[in-house]
Amino acid sequence: MQPGVAPASVTIRVPSPKVLAAYVTVLSTLTSGAWLAGILYGKLHAGAGQIVFGAAGIAIVLSLYPWLLWQALMRRNRRPHSLALAAMLLVCVALVVVLGQAWAMALAAPAALFGVVWTSRAWFAVAAALVLSLATVTYGLIMEWPFLPALFAGGYMLAAAFSGTMAVWFCHVVEELRQARAELAGRAVGEERLRFARDLHDVLGHSLQAVALRAELAERMIDRDPGRVAKELVEIQNIARGAVKDVREVVRGYRTTSLRTELEGATAVLHAAGIRCQAPLIPPDLPAAVHETFGWVARESVTNMLRHAAATWCLLTVWADSGRVHLEIVNDGASRLLAGTPGSGLAGLTERVEKAGGTFTAGPVGDGTFRVAAELAVEGVR
Repeated sequence: MQPGVAPASVTIRVPSPKVLAAYVTVLSTLTSGAWLAGILYGKLHAGAGQIVFGAAGIAIVLSLYPWLLWQALMRRNRRPHSLALAAMLLVCVALVVVLGQAWAMALAAPAALFGVVWTSRAWFAVAAALVLSLATVTYGLIMEWPFLPALFAGGYMLAAAFSGTMAVWFCHVVEELRQARAELAGRAVGEERLRFARDLHDVLGHSLQAVALRAELAERMIDRDPGRVAKELVEIQNIARGAVKDVREVVRGYRTTSLRTELEGATAVLHAAGIRCQAPLIPPDLPAAVHETFGWVARESVTNMLRHAAATWCLLTVWADSGRVHLEIVNDGASRLLAGTPGSGLAGLTERVEKAGGTFTAGPVGDGTFRVAAELAVEGVR
């Protein structure tokens, strides 16, 4: 791999719950069937009665085993399933008692289902596996089986119970991961929709408000100053073209906002609306994240002011101290703004600034003014 080249991501396709359950059920049933068939094959020299009894026992086990495993994988455990497991256990015990030591490993089939059928009672499943293991070893010693085979059979019961439980647990975990992936994808889509709605609101709200103000100004000046009207019409065209460009960039998700550009544009719009304002000095070398976030704050704050306040002046201030950058926008005429119904603009600004790791406040100061303040931590700024 070349230096600096990121490895390609690997997308793992997770099968559906039913496909995974079918795979585990078939594989586990075939494994158990092969094990039991091997025991029966080794006893073909025995009498016909033993062969028939062994084959009947295998048929019962292999009919109940996949059904119980499938129901557990589908999370459908019910009381009748416990009765079916008990019946399977009795059949396997009968095989051991009637046909002898060679059939002791048949007990692994019901043991593997203890933690599968009794998932809601884990302590009971553990106790059942321990009891079965000790009972197998004890019975083997009483029947004078060789010690090591008897001990192995008892230990195998515990291993079978653990492996069966883990197989079902892994299948359930995979299913939950699929659900979590789907939920995360849904959330990502929802967040992208919110981002798009917020950006579109900020872009079009500001631009349309500026168009409305300049059109209103042109209407008032149409008889007194035709030259000024022509100038305002040109500005309206420029604003409209800029709005179209901004919307396209928002759709593409590549829009970047410059604080300096936004403050200069805001100052021009406020002047056109008859509001006294002066573009502030901006500290040099501000990171792009500050320009992006504060640019949206300036845009939305000025838009709200034009829509809801009867302002005659506006004070824009940007300063940096102790590793933090501050933006403050104060205007008079807040009484009309407070009487209106709150919109989604300030809420969107709060989300945007907090997501960037800063703080945002907006509200009346108490002397008839309205203050918007945003603050971001920036390394290397003094």
